[in-house]
Amino acid sequence: MKTKNILLYLLAGLLGGCIPVLSLHPLFDEEENVVFDEKLLGTWVEDPNTTWEFSRAEEPKNAYKLIYTYQEKEDAKEKLKGLFIVRLVKLKDNLFLDGCPAPWEQQDPNKIEWAYNTLFLIPGHTFIKINSIEPQLKMQVTDDEKMREFLEADPNAVKHTLLDDKPVLTASTEELQAFVLKYADDDRVFTGEIILVRKGTKPEKP
Repeated sequence: MKTKNILLYLLAGLLGGCIPVLSLHPLFDEEENVVFDEKLLGTWVEDPNTTWEFSRAEEPKNAYKLIYTYQEKEDAKEKLKGLFIVRLVKLKDNLFLDGCPAPWEQQDPNKIEWAYNTLFLIPGHTFIKINSIEPQLKMQVTDDEKMREFLEADPNAVKHTLLDDKPVLTASTEELQAFVLKYADDDRVFTGEIILVRKGTKPEKP
């Protein structure tokens, strides 16, 4: 797999198989919108083979370090992992996660096939809507196919461009905030819900 695709497909695993919509700009302003909720800390289980582990990042301030672990089969020898820096963003009464790959110096260079190619990569942001943190962590993610269809129908909804037929958001932080607030409940922007339970607890009965 080419180096430029590695983190994109790790993100795809992180988002339940969807290819996430990437943005050139963050959803947050460090001084105005970033919050920290200790209830998010810990290991959350999506299914027997998938975990999300949130811990406090040493830097930047009020950020989380997220280690996403996915094991394709229970008897598989290797687990796929992704390391991300995540902010919890509060916009009015809504919570979102803004995630981007951790800096390359925090990655394992031995696993990067073409190390010098990383000098040309631009870290993108992806957004997740948080519906609840406790007792279950409920989230809605973005999907590039649904977003492409949405933007084809309404190309002026948010500034974007297409790369390899995939939408990349180019709007400013302020414009992105207005966009996600306007379409927070639109399933073309934020798709089906992912439900995680804290490790060591039992899922709630439906």
